[in-house]
Amino acid sequence: MSTLGLFHFPAPLTRVCLVPWGLRLCEKLPLLSPGTMATPVQVAGKKDCPTLLSLNEHELEEQFVKGHGPGGQATNKTSNCVVLRHVPSGIVVKCHQTRSVDQNRKLARRILQEKVDVFYNGKNSLLCREKREAEKRKQERKKRAKETLEKKKLLKEQWESSKSAQRGLQVLTERTC
Repeated sequence: MSTLGLFHFPAPLTRVCLVPWGLRLCEKLPLLSPGTMATPVQVAGKKDCPTLLSLNEHELEEQFVKGHGPGGQATNKTSNCVVLRHVPSGIVVKCHQTRSVDQNRKLARRILQEKVDVFYNGKNSLLCREKREAEKRKQERKKRAKETLEKKKLLKEQWESSKSAQRGLQVLTERTC
């Protein structure tokens, strides 16, 4: 099954290349036009779900900047924060979740892959579908909880009414004796 028929993009983008004497326009890049191949990538830990589009390394710009946040001098002096930019879409991801540059690079690529998927596929992206499914499950749990609460209230009312009926019978039996 070909994935090319699933993606239609309106206009080609232009790549800006850095050269020693400044910026210049290199080429027009049609995003996933009929002549290009889209390589799907499997999401980690999920075998039966749809795949994300892979990122081409030549379309990425990667920078390492100094960290930020808690951790003091060790965090603020080392350049282990990864800034990853997807050139065709212009999406930028900054990742400083761990102290390791390699782990931050992998995390940044995974985050960027999800963001590119949302950028190109919108509501049909994997992330949006998962959010919708999670919201649906939450609503179903809420509905079930509400139903069980109503059943408990009804059972309590029946129990109290049967209890009061038993008291009434006891009072009648005591009067007759």
